[in-house]
Amino acid sequence: MRNKDPDGVAGLGRPADASPGPADLNLLRTFLAVHRSGSFTAAARLLGLSQPTVTAQMRSLERQVGRELFERLPRGVAPSPYADELAARVVAPLDALAQVTGDTVQGGGRPADPVHLAGPAELMCLRVLPALAPLVADGLLLRAATGLTDPLLDELRAGRHDLVVATARPRGRALSAVPLMDEEFVLTAAPRWAARTGGPENLAARGPGVLHGLPLVTYAEDLPIARRYWRHVFGRRLDCRAAVTVPDLRGVLAAVVAGAGFSVLPRYLCADELASGALVELYAPEDPPINTAYLVQRPGSAVNPQVVRVRDLLVEAARAW
Repeated sequence: MRNKDPDGVAGLGRPADASPGPADLNLLRTFLAVHRSGSFTAAARLLGLSQPTVTAQMRSLERQVGRELFERLPRGVAPSPYADELAARVVAPLDALAQVTGDTVQGGGRPADPVHLAGPAELMCLRVLPALAPLVADGLLLRAATGLTDPLLDELRAGRHDLVVATARPRGRALSAVPLMDEEFVLTAAPRWAARTGGPENLAARGPGVLHGLPLVTYAEDLPIARRYWRHVFGRRLDCRAAVTVPDLRGVLAAVVAGAGFSVLPRYLCADELASGALVELYAPEDPPINTAYLVQRPGSAVNPQVVRVRDLLVEAARAW
């Protein structure tokens, strides 16, 4: 029968400085899910448990180890330094155990779980989904979503996705990320606007001021891609207002091809238009700005072998992107 700790919570009947006994594997699995997702509610969804069950298990584990593991916040929880240390110790063996004991699809068994994959709309539609067509034809169940990187990574931690194509490396060690491809950015316009700039030599000699008066088409009001290009290539701040904003780079491309103005676009997105002459590269710097996209995996998702197939195929296919 358990004794009472000084604070009245049922304990293990040992002094506070005693070495903790072995923790139950189920408690450690739940702990790792909470640590990764940053929320008892998200961990419950990942594990198929109720939120009160997750809360009770974490209280039980805290009593066993004699330490506070998580600070309760208005939204979610924050791990203590001890929790970070514990997670680093148990993540590899628990993930390895999950791969050994995880459910696999056998004849007559339960249907395969879909793979939940998310990323930027343009990259998903032009590169990622076409690359996965052979797996879909071979029976893969795929659920795709699009959005901005930071919200998608939050959703990945909460268990809504298995894989995310991210335009920035995620912070921290909880998520596994591998470089997928480098996006090179191109300053481009339709031929009639390109002619007004006087050509790349004129732009190189006189600077980006030759573009003043040309309408700028961009992704958002704060000109995120164009500002980065200006800073990297011209070494100065871009100070202008967009003529057109479209929160989809495919829309930016369509507007520029139609003659709405100039823009900065990823080369993979406009390569065909550049090759056909529908667009002209206004300037070709020796060191063009690039952005690395990463394939980020939710820890533990490799229990589903289809996630591994998708991950490996995308890494292989991206070598040609």
